[in-house]
Amino acid sequence: MSSDKAHAAEISLERAHPSYVGIWVWLVLLMVAGVLASRLPLDHSAVVTLIFAIAAVKAGLVALYYMGLRFERGVIYAMALVPLALVVMLTFLLLPDFVFHHH
Repeated sequence: MSSDKAHAAEISLERAHPSYVGIWVWLVLLMVAGVLASRLPLDHSAVVTLIFAIAAVKAGLVALYYMGLRFERGVIYAMALVPLALVVMLTFLLLPDFVFHHH
């Protein structure tokens, strides 16, 4: 029982003082990485995939820390699975259009 109280105290301490500046620094670094990725000498589809992966990490950081989802219960994550599944499905369905698109 005391470990539950310690865990609850740890969560409330993290909730009270999240490092917004630290998360902002990570977001800036990831933005720079996305801009630099566009200059890599890779195939266009590989660069686009890399930029989308970086954008997904940035979206995750914003959702977890700025929207407070890091401290929510599992029901919130279960509700997020449907849109996430749609995004994954649409990405794979539309990826051939981007990869095999000729100018």
